[in-house]
Amino acid sequence: MCRFGAAAFTGSGSIFAEAIHSTADCGNQLLLLFDLKRAQAPANALHPLGSGREIYFYALIVFFVGGAFSVYEGTNRLMHHEPLSNPVVALVILGISVVLEAFSLTGAIREIRRGSPNKSLWRWFRETRESELLVVAGEDVAALLGLAIAFAAVLMTMLTGNSAYDAAGSIGVGVLLMIIAFLVVREVKSMIVGESASPEVRKAIEAHLRARGEITHIISLITLQWGKHVVVAVQAEMIDYASGRAMIDVINLIEDDLQRSFSQVRWVFFEPDVARGAKKAEAA
Repeated sequence: MCRFGAAAFTGSGSIFAEAIHSTADCGNQLLLLFDLKRAQAPANALHPLGSGREIYFYALIVFFVGGAFSVYEGTNRLMHHEPLSNPVVALVILGISVVLEAFSLTGAIREIRRGSPNKSLWRWFRETRESELLVVAGEDVAALLGLAIAFAAVLMTMLTGNSAYDAAGSIGVGVLLMIIAFLVVREVKSMIVGESASPEVRKAIEAHLRARGEITHIISLITLQWGKHVVVAVQAEMIDYASGRAMIDVINLIEDDLQRSFSQVRWVFFEPDVARGAKKAEAA
């Protein structure tokens, strides 16, 4: 509301674009909260693995509408020059907003570093399976960069008296929002299509299984991220057992141990088998 008031008071298109951005962010946070609740729905006949992947859906609804409207507003102001009044007030409000958004982004980065201390932010962005944190971090980055663009646009308008800079600032904020929206949607779309667990989690699961003395060879290992949980499907050669029941008991122990060791693993599907080369040798 403060930014809308400042936009009305100063006539700044750049601040108005940031006000629209803030409104879109608030709406999206509410959608994410709603989605987190829906994702906890228990499994049923229609959704046998639960609704965990629903957490990805509303993460797609970000930035686009606000970005497009900001570009429209900036283009309109560029065609119909409107003077900027009280630019100092606009700069003060934008400066305070930059500080507040920097604190918010610092909190998001701290959370990212807690789970991925050794990754660059770009690598984390490409590999993370935490869609809600990805969206929040994307929003914070967009907000901080957008405020910087708006601040520069208002400052240039004040120094030159040319309102085209303010209009260009509004367009710049809109384009920024749509670029970040595209990047976020690309990552979330990949999660919806179906991604494996993160590379480090998959590697750790494979190492854990290879360390089991009952397994002689892992033929195939598939992991699938399902919201906050992981599905694991294993096809492996086992040592010889006196009976099928004895092998089943061992497999149950392996599955239980895997789920204890990796709290995010909710489902394990284990198939004992022999490698294709071994099958061919037996057939010969």
